[in-house]
Amino acid sequence: MKILVLNAGSSSQKSYLYEITGETLPNLPPQPLWEAKVDWTHHQNMAEIEVKTATGKLLQEEIPVDSQLQVIARMLDTLWQGSTQAIAHPREIDVVGHRVVHGGQDYQESVVVDESVKKAIADLATLAPAHNPANLEGIKAIEEHLGKIPQVVVFDTAFHSHLPDAAAIYPGPYEWVEQGIRRYGFHGISHQYCAQRAAQILGRDLASLRLINCHLGNGCSLAAIQNGRSIDTTMGFTPLDGLMMGSRSGAVDPGILTYLLRQDNSVEKLDNVLNKASGLRGISGISGDMRSILEAIAQGNSRAQLAVDIYIHRLRSYIGAMIASLQGLDVLVFTAGVGENNPDIRSAASEAFGFLGLKLDSEKNQSKPVDKDIATSDSAVRVLVIHTEEDWAIAQECWRLQLRR
Repeated sequence: MKILVLNAGSSSQKSYLYEITGETLPNLPPQPLWEAKVDWTHHQNMAEIEVKTATGKLLQEEIPVDSQLQVIARMLDTLWQGSTQAIAHPREIDVVGHRVVHGGQDYQESVVVDESVKKAIADLATLAPAHNPANLEGIKAIEEHLGKIPQVVVFDTAFHSHLPDAAAIYPGPYEWVEQGIRRYGFHGISHQYCAQRAAQILGRDLASLRLINCHLGNGCSLAAIQNGRSIDTTMGFTPLDGLMMGSRSGAVDPGILTYLLRQDNSVEKLDNVLNKASGLRGISGISGDMRSILEAIAQGNSRAQLAVDIYIHRLRSYIGAMIASLQGLDVLVFTAGVGENNPDIRSAASEAFGFLGLKLDSEKNQSKPVDKDIATSDSAVRVLVIHTEEDWAIAQECWRLQLRR
């Protein structure tokens, strides 16, 4: 079965072509036959395209951007044409999978695309304006270029759809619940994949583990996972809640917002400040990229140091809250760009939980681990670094749904 995965964002696009042979899924993600990445943030009205194949072919080019559909069309052309051709004809693709950020309350698992699903994605764009429209554009692009091929959507919110009401409902008026204002949570595809991979690495039944997954990238969130399900998470009604992030504030006193609104700030200005000018970028004044922040600290920049101090303080606080939800902890997982690549952040976050018997092996932590346990042998809590594979997780969902058809 050949599965094409489209992971569309507001300013970027990732795509992979996987082939699954046999009657069971492999334990480890296979190498994609073809992969493409598109970014249209570096140069105005231009998109950068990079395509690689399993045979080592590489294509890099810039094209004018008239629309996202045009960019996706060019990207798809490289799959069956030119030097990066991986298949002879589009008909070789059996199913296409999409990451969709917001599925609301109605979609608690992956589904095959039909008109009602497309309408729901469009309607939910009010809750995910930067992502759901882009996700829908990807679906439309496939319809235009591949016709009636089966398409599957995998919702980032689905993994958190069974949160207990006490964790999901905000303490405002009950009318909020009736309006669909609740904690939805995000990064669900990553959280679910990492939880399953952690159980696999440890040779344990996932249902037996109390696990906290720390997805630390430009966007950051935690998930407390028990019996294989998310029971608490830090992102909320929007991806803005919870941890301090690259450019997002995370949770702040809502009274700050009413105060600022009374100072004649517009809603649009506040939205921009909270999502794009806060977090590491806002405090440091340098960047939302942790690597740049740490370089500045090495040069004695005090605001960069403050940014990391706040980041660690809030990360520890939320891990502690997740431990309380789980009533204990068996496994702590670090994933995504910062979680996978920054040993100092892992160490600083972990050392606060020595009272639980968590012991980090400093040599393992510094060794650029991938899908490894970096705790000492006598640690009461296992600490894993896992490379998140959201796109492979989407392909797995496509495979399962296709088998049911």
